Amino acid sequence: MISRMIVPRWVDAMANLEHVAELKKGAEAWNTWRTQHPKITPDFSGATLVGASLSSAILSYANLRGADLSNANLLGAHLNGAALGKANLSHANLAMTNLWRAGLAEAMVLEADLTNAKVCMANLCGARFCNTNFWTASLSRSALADADLTGANLAFVDLSYSDLARTNIDAARIRGTIFGCNDLSEVTGLETVRHEGPSTVGIDTIYLSKGKIPEVFLRGCGVPDEFVAYAKSLVTNPIEFYSCFISYSTQDQAFADRLYADLQNKGVRCWFAPEDLKIGDRFQERIEESIRIYDKLLVLLSERSVNSSWVEREVQAAFEKEQRQGTAALFPVRIDDAVMDCPRAWAADIRRTRHIGDFRKWKDHDSFQKSLNRLLRDLKSQDPSPK
Repeated sequence: MISRMIVPRWVDAMANLEHVAELKKGAEAWNTWRTQHPKITPDFSGATLVGASLSSAILSYANLRGADLSNANLLGAHLNGAALGKANLSHANLAMTNLWRAGLAEAMVLEADLTNAKVCMANLCGARFCNTNFWTASLSRSALADADLTGANLAFVDLSYSDLARTNIDAARIRGTIFGCNDLSEVTGLETVRHEGPSTVGIDTIYLSKGKIPEVFLRGCGVPDEFVAYAKSLVTNPIEFYSCFISYSTQDQAFADRLYADLQNKGVRCWFAPEDLKIGDRFQERIEESIRIYDKLLVLLSERSVNSSWVEREVQAAFEKEQRQGTAALFPVRIDDAVMDCPRAWAADIRRTRHIGDFRKWKDHDSFQKSLNRLLRDLKSQDPSPK
């Protein structure tokens, strides 16, 4: 990246004038003001901050939509949760910046420096990163659908669990790059990637991509020729069921144990996500991570669970995934009538928009098997739409 002397320009468009005035005083003064006003959401939307010196600035959850931060120095800045949709970050120094869960949809990040940045779980859909340096950055669990990474340096970047649908990585440079649990079948430019060393391609990525990965790409990553030759044949028998995690209250453990055992016996890849495991975790991060990793959320609705805030957040996360992908992600199951009487909006949405698996008579063998068979039919990997 070519360094240039840039004179900062501060032009206030839709931004909050008081917030801009405080930021003009420099990162140190801004951070002091920010800690004194923790409940305020900083608004710099549409502001022109070209060449601004904001190293280590605390801009967490700030509104920077449409802002011009080109050539800005954001080294080590805290931009986690920030709204940067359609912002211009071209030629910006974003090294070691925290962009966890930031929204950069349709942003311009041309020839920027994101060395060692934390970009986990960020929304980068439709953003342009042409010739951007991501050296050692973490992009795990990020949404990169329709993003343009032409010529980007992706050496030692972790892309595990990221959504790469229709991402363009034409002429990108990779070495030590991790492709774990990614679907590469719709990624464009794989044939033109510049391999500067071996990279990691997980077995899960091979399966998720249904073998639709160019052989030249696999060989460039260091995948042995013997495996490349048989890779497609290994995935000719598609996985019959979607994977899912079972979210439930530990007070319903007996039912959860029985359902888990029967689903496993039928070949469904599922995992437990009981309420008590979330204690001590960063709440929303854990929910978003689980929704991204597994295909479906199987939520057990009962009198114990519907009154907990965690079930509402997980349901909302599943709804968001459905809107993003256009396929069903939420599979509700009830073991009593609590959800049918619950006055909360999310419960009403479930009642109105989809079938709820009925396991109220789960202790009766025949009734349980009938409900299980219906659930297994819905979990067939045929991209069902929300009912």
